[in-house]
Amino acid sequence: MDFRKNTLLVLPNKLIRPILNQPLLAKVGTFTTVLLLFFTFFSLGAQESDVKAGKKLFNSNCAACHKLNKKAVGPALKGVSAKYDREWLYSWIKNSSAMIKGGDPQAVAVWEEYNKVAMNAFPLLSNTDIDNILAYTDYIPPAPVASASSAQAIPVSSISSTSNDLILAALALVFIMLVVMLFLVQKTLKRIAVASGVDVTPPVKEKRPPLWQVIAKNQFLIFLMVIGFLLSSAYFVYGYLMQIGIDQGYMPVQPIHYSHKIHSGANQIECKYCHSSARVSKHSGIPSLNVCMNCHKNIAEYNGEEDLDNGYTKDFYTKEIKKLYDAVGWDEDNQAYTGDTKPVKWVRIHNLPDFVYFNHAQHVQVGGVECQTCHGPVEEMEVMYQHSSLTMGWCINCHRETNVKLKENEYYAKIHDELSKKYGVEKLTVAQMGGLECGKCHY
Repeated sequence: MDFRKNTLLVLPNKLIRPILNQPLLAKVGTFTTVLLLFFTFFSLGAQESDVKAGKKLFNSNCAACHKLNKKAVGPALKGVSAKYDREWLYSWIKNSSAMIKGGDPQAVAVWEEYNKVAMNAFPLLSNTDIDNILAYTDYIPPAPVASASSAQAIPVSSISSTSNDLILAALALVFIMLVVMLFLVQKTLKRIAVASGVDVTPPVKEKRPPLWQVIAKNQFLIFLMVIGFLLSSAYFVYGYLMQIGIDQGYMPVQPIHYSHKIHSGANQIECKYCHSSARVSKHSGIPSLNVCMNCHKNIAEYNGEEDLDNGYTKDFYTKEIKKLYDAVGWDEDNQAYTGDTKPVKWVRIHNLPDFVYFNHAQHVQVGGVECQTCHGPVEEMEVMYQHSSLTMGWCINCHRETNVKLKENEYYAKIHDELSKKYGVEKLTVAQMGGLECGKCHY
């Protein structure tokens, strides 16, 4: 008698049948799914925050008050994630005023350390956005690899690429071996089962109705789907409508390229030198080209740093200076004006609605507000863009959090003394001095 056959006769059919009835493709598909989930999990766990996205968010939201390596309006942010808990940072960035009012010890300590000036709230930043910003503040550039004098240095990228190729090849080999083993095991079990008289024919499954028919018969489920659709549609429609008129990030191309990065940043030209009307007028004003010629009569060529990656070369900047000469009618050879001028059609970047009244002189000259508070880090902008949202909520939030500056400012002295005694405080916000009255900003 065959020993193998007698042994298999002892095995219950209930243990053999499920194994044999499962198709080979199903086994392979299940195993593949498990592998994909495994590597997806670890790849997601190992994925680092986007440093480039963090740099962009930092420049647009944080750079006006913070620097990486030195103290500014706020603290230096290099390595800030190691000083505070991540959840605490989420809450602080989104609404620092609420944490201060709630009596959070760390929040109150930071607030008092920096002259009790509350940080602007950023409720629109998600946790992922904040993680990207923190990744940028924690980023340490890799040190350059010094090449050996006696041997050629191997690039790090090539080593990493070779290691990844070897790992992928090993995983592929293991996968192929497992598939072959499954095939052999199934084939062996099926042959032994047939010899033992076990029926390996898969059972006929009962045909089920399509999913849409099952949903169509369930009226309650249809009701919930309709309600969910209406609510989600209302949410997205509302979100779309609230974006109308908000041009944050608007960056038009001007007829003559003007780099704030070079003028305000590298050359440290004060904003009010060009926008002089901001001291005395509602509008900051577009500088006259004659203001440009105060310097460019003698500066006909650019000799500063280049940005080759973005195409901002010395030749590019020099050509833009020639456009200026052509517009004002300046004869470079004879050092005289020809009288043949060409008007420059500048594209407006910041455009408030007609029913909104904003006075630059009140903020810049009287209030002592820095230009970067509203316009962002202009000293870092190659191309000027709208930094802030300029919505009513954004303005109101600033008025609620900004203290009135009294140093060398007698404009508010009398009313500040009266209201500070009334409210029992030493410093008053703009809102406490009437900065939220509708007539202040609306006709």
